[in-house]
Amino acid sequence: MLFVCVHNAGRSQMAAGFMQSLSGGKVRVLSAGSAPKDLINPMAVKVMSELGIDIAHNQPKILTTEAVQESDVVITMGCGDTCPFYPGKRYEDWVLEDPAGKEIEKVRQIRDQIKLKVENLLAEII
Repeated sequence: MLFVCVHNAGRSQMAAGFMQSLSGGKVRVLSAGSAPKDLINPMAVKVMSELGIDIAHNQPKILTTEAVQESDVVITMGCGDTCPFYPGKRYEDWVLEDPAGKEIEKVRQIRDQIKLKVENLLAEII
């Protein structure tokens, strides 16, 4: 499963963290961005740590064709047309606000939206 957002510093990192945690390792998880930042959003790290999920040591990564090719499910979050399309893959676009520059309460709301989406997706695939 591949989670993609623009900077790979917030939404996609939180989604990947939830999927890894909630799937108990049953799902191989990747995340990437079309224009990755240098570091994970500190607010994303903080709100995930509140739920016991550590994404502090993750590194934003550039979206590659290989990452899409090796994924069965590709979840995009605001990356537009930059994600390559391959037949036979399941694609979903999750409309979620970018947590960059937001106050912690707003980032918590975005985190909780992501968690719900990951839980629903996990229920469908496992």
